[in-house]
Amino acid sequence: MSTHEYSRIVSLRFPPESSGQPMMYYLARHFDLTFNILQANINPRREGHMILELSGTREHYRQGVTYLQEQGIKVTPVAHEISRNEESCMHCGLCTALCPSKALHLNLETRMVDFDQDKCTACNLCVTVCPVQAMVMEVDPDTW
Repeated sequence: MSTHEYSRIVSLRFPPESSGQPMMYYLARHFDLTFNILQANINPRREGHMILELSGTREHYRQGVTYLQEQGIKVTPVAHEISRNEESCMHCGLCTALCPSKALHLNLETRMVDFDQDKCTACNLCVTVCPVQAMVMEVDPDTW
């Protein structure tokens, strides 16, 4: 069995005092975790936000998450998939303004919002802004 059989996507919110610290280095070095940064917006003077895929053993993952929380970082599990209820979507375009990966974008020919699930990082921003709750977060019940 691989030593990296456990993989989860998490959202990290960094307070200003933590955003300049080498957190990813510590995750790799001290907890033997590999990471894939899916999205990042970090400014040392403001709160930072990062969507990260962490891989390793289940125990190292839990230790790494505990370490991050002890550093004042808010760690939230992220959905493994965002889906859209096509019947509910009214193609208003609100989601396109927030989508950092451009998975949601306006199709200029059809004037409809296209959703490219392969580009989606499951950051959950579209779910929070959708006025008709057409965007749905599919949560893995075994995230932690």
